[in-house]
Amino acid sequence: MTSIQESPESTLREADPELPSAAERVTRIRRRLERLIGIAATEGNRLVPLRNGDEIFAAMLAAIRGAEHTVDMMTFVYWKGDIAREFAEALAERAEAGLRVRLLLDGFGSRLIETEQLHAMEAAGVEVAWFRKPLYLSPLKQNHRCHRKVLVVDEETAFTGGVGIAEEWCGDARDETEWRDTHVEVRGPAVDGIAAAFTQNWAECHGELFSGRDRFVEHRPQGDAVVQVVRGSASFGWQDMQTLIRVMLESAEERFRLCTAYFSPDEYFVRLLCETARRGVDVEILLPGPHTDKRVCQLAGQHHYEELTACGVRIYQYQPTMMHAKVITVDGIASLIGSTNFNRRSLDHDEEVMLAVLDPEFTATLDEHFESDTALSEPIRKGRWKRRPVLQRAREAAVLPLRRFL
Repeated sequence: MTSIQESPESTLREADPELPSAAERVTRIRRRLERLIGIAATEGNRLVPLRNGDEIFAAMLAAIRGAEHTVDMMTFVYWKGDIAREFAEALAERAEAGLRVRLLLDGFGSRLIETEQLHAMEAAGVEVAWFRKPLYLSPLKQNHRCHRKVLVVDEETAFTGGVGIAEEWCGDARDETEWRDTHVEVRGPAVDGIAAAFTQNWAECHGELFSGRDRFVEHRPQGDAVVQVVRGSASFGWQDMQTLIRVMLESAEERFRLCTAYFSPDEYFVRLLCETARRGVDVEILLPGPHTDKRVCQLAGQHHYEELTACGVRIYQYQPTMMHAKVITVDGIASLIGSTNFNRRSLDHDEEVMLAVLDPEFTATLDEHFESDTALSEPIRKGRWKRRPVLQRAREAAVLPLRRFL
């Protein structure tokens, strides 16, 4: 079970004997998630948060190059540049060495991949599949994409988070050319859940689900983190991702922090954010600022700033570069990290994967990242935003009809 440091809350318990302990709160959130989503959490996991391309790409490439049996990788974005070439070469080299290497690309998000790289990987023996190529889809499926980012190596090490394979993610968020993002390396039983996210989409795109080269390893404890792997799938009605975020919001007692690249919630989640703030929870939201790759989505989110700040939600806009991370932390004990944004597209339309992590140490690191990022951000001032120019209001209103697709 997760190791809990009791000392920081001892003073609070003396002041309010009815306040549940951190261990009790972890157990309560865990049982809510398991009962309401129907997926058991696993114990004995080790998670390493990776911040920005320099750390993320180095760790992922090292894992691929060190693979001995299998490599499974899926991504929404696979574009161009040196880093795209480096991944293609690493995957091809492992396939040529006789490993089973599978690459699943979204038919829309990865349409810019260089044909030369694609052919080189296939020639080396990499099995490449495409998720829902637009030209071959019915109109009903066109809007439902695979937004998951997953790498599983030897069925023992997995990566997931917000990063795509493109130059935009290289570097360390030093300027507008180097995007800010977060990924996580996972070892332990939770790897199976991440592998299942890959397999679920692979099964739709490829005839072979498993082969004699598959490995079904027995996971040994690697750390103390409790992890639930939640998969969001493109369909109609209420989704598991919505339940996941709702549980976190309604479970928060002291603090709820959200970092997302695309903020365009529906009225229900705007109301839930406000209700959370009104019951005394410190609600903070970190969003892209002047450097955003989807201005339309930003405008749709800005439409809600006035209402959110009026009910006590604090909003920050990150200044140095594009903020692309997808992270939620709750009360210093629980966190969500993965591919899901706080928008209609992620919650209603796309295939996503999110880790619900119950581990104070891991959550503390993500909170440190949040605090260092907000130090480089501009807060949205309630009074000033209410007096924003008429042109800004008009732009926000103009994109409202598109909100369900953003």
